[in-house]
Amino acid sequence: DFHLVKIHFLPPEYMITILSRSHADRNVYPSAGVLFVHVLEREHFKGEFPPYPKPGDSSNDPITFNTNLMGYPDRPGWLRYIQRTSHSDGVLYGSPTAEHVGKATIIEITAYNRRTFETARHNLVINIMSTEDYPLPYQAEFFIKNMNVEEMLASEVLGDFLGAVKNVWQPERLNAINITSALDRGGRVPLPINNLKEGVYVMVGADVQFSSCLREVENPHNQLRCSQEMEPVISCDKKFRAQFDIDWCKINLVDITKVVTIHSNRPDPGTGVLPDIGEYNPPSESLKSRDFFADFLITLAVPSAVAMVLFTILGYSMCCRREGVDKRNMQTPDIQLVHHSSIQKSTKELRSMSKNREISWPLSTLPVFSQSGEVVPPIHPDNYETTSMPLMQTQT
Repeated sequence: DFHLVKIHFLPPEYMITILSRSHADRNVYPSAGVLFVHVLEREHFKGEFPPYPKPGDSSNDPITFNTNLMGYPDRPGWLRYIQRTSHSDGVLYGSPTAEHVGKATIIEITAYNRRTFETARHNLVINIMSTEDYPLPYQAEFFIKNMNVEEMLASEVLGDFLGAVKNVWQPERLNAINITSALDRGGRVPLPINNLKEGVYVMVGADVQFSSCLREVENPHNQLRCSQEMEPVISCDKKFRAQFDIDWCKINLVDITKVVTIHSNRPDPGTGVLPDIGEYNPPSESLKSRDFFADFLITLAVPSAVAMVLFTILGYSMCCRREGVDKRNMQTPDIQLVHHSSIQKSTKELRSMSKNREISWPLSTLPVFSQSGEVVPPIHPDNYETTSMPLMQTQT
């Protein structure tokens, strides 16, 4: 069978990626230390599934992909996969290392048709090649805020970014080493407003020293601005700003020629098989009897005794040591008791008056003016002796 395979190469001075598009069993040859991208196109897999039953309907089946290393449930550690929706293409991407050189990696690709529930499976054989200049000695990692990882993996976008980096850095050889989503670094999922992006980290390597523009972020003034969450002043930012919004405070410059390699002596993991220690011998049936009375005293009797003692002390304090009303009255001044008694008597008198409505109201409680504003004549005549009238009817 003939299968379409498209491999994209940039000029040799900054080779960035090997991009292959296929849906059949294919062999690809990425290089160690160079970004590898493999696109799983939905269009190529549509022929594997039956068409729509009605003529004239456009085939737009939702198709998703599952990728794993043959014989294992997941992919190799250096290989990632992303597919944003079931109507978009899937992308395999990653950066193999020198440890994987010469080892054929077979990736099983399974396409699922979410309408018909049919599947199609193909294999991708990845043969990792070695490179003479691996790894490049000077590596810079940029954080681009206005891009998602699948947008950055497009060859046109990545080529434009490396072109801008080459214009600033001026190296003889420039490679894209790795691309990582900000979500894989602990970033938060952006809100679905204002076309916010997740952000992506792009690591590139070159064979010459870092340019003065890239080192501007290391000066104290820009470091102070970064600590205050302000954008640093970078002279070459305008060469990226038109298409890429770079967070210069998160740029990471690494000179691997100055990195000290620490060799640790790891213990031998062994074969993972337990040594043969013979058959298991269960205990004999003639077990000695055990007395649990001491355990009973410790776990139940002792806490109960302590609780009873505490309950007795609390009951004595609350019930047997009350002062009583007589002792309280003896310690209270007489004038205070008389005042309290008069208040109680007045309260009772007012309550009894409120129950007996036939008794005339005291003069102090009668209105002086009517609602019309006229003066209300007194209830009693002028010659009535009011001085002898008690204020309260119960007074004698």
